[in-house]
Amino acid sequence: MPESKSRKKPSRPAAPTQTASVPKENPVWYKPVMFGLMILGLLWIITYYITQGEYPVPAFGDSNILVGFGLAIMGFLMTTRWR
Repeated sequence: MPESKSRKKPSRPAAPTQTASVPKENPVWYKPVMFGLMILGLLWIITYYITQGEYPVPAFGDSNILVGFGLAIMGFLMTTRWR
């Protein structure tokens, strides 16, 4: 009985080798700046409430709260990149 010809499978190109990249460590200044922004934002808001709006910047008025929260949020956003 005759044998059928075997089909050749097309050769696949070799998959590129992936090197396991180790995430880089953060610079030395990263952690102090991150915590510093969070604390500075908190102190900004506390100062605004304790002085009844006279400090930290009287011209900002109630926007001092937004400045304080903005500083704190920048610190919290930095935590997403902390390694």
